[in-house]
Amino acid sequence: MADEVLTEIRDRVMIITLNRPEAMNSVNQALAEQLAAAMDELDENPALSVGVLTGNGRGFSAGMDLKAFVEGGMPTVEGRGFGGITEQAPKKPVICAVEGFALAGGLELALSTDLIVSAKGAKFGVPEVGVGLFAGAGALLRLPRVVPYGKAMKMALTGKPILAEEAYELGMVAELAEKGEALNVALELAEQIA
Repeated sequence: MADEVLTEIRDRVMIITLNRPEAMNSVNQALAEQLAAAMDELDENPALSVGVLTGNGRGFSAGMDLKAFVEGGMPTVEGRGFGGITEQAPKKPVICAVEGFALAGGLELALSTDLIVSAKGAKFGVPEVGVGLFAGAGALLRLPRVVPYGKAMKMALTGKPILAEEAYELGMVAELAEKGEALNVALELAEQIA
């Protein structure tokens, strides 16, 4: 099985990287299972205090791999949900570091973490309505908890994304970083927490 998810331990922090850059880190079954395994390791390892979830390549995640969905269904893991995290996140804090975009299921992964650090200019959205789908892994429940209801509804009903700067002003993003620095800022935050 290919390494769809990479992990690295730095002191008390586990860096978890979605590793399908050629597919914009879209979620297939292998990625979901490997992300769930990383979450289990974070939970079970007493030497770890915090996780940082990020994506390899030009963006965090474009959501569910639609080609894989047509062939095999929703990429879920029993007990952990879509992508291995949306139904049950780890017991330890997880920070999401977003570069480029967190769209559709990618936003649902990000919203399943405790804090989001984003590079300026990154896009956040639930564009499922544009392809006749709906955000079925929690975004429609989580989004109104972190942004005003009207903004959440506009995002969900129009599919139009917002930029990181607006997400920060609305409170969805905890820290803004310069482009290319989201992971470093998330790691600094993780070290403070750890």
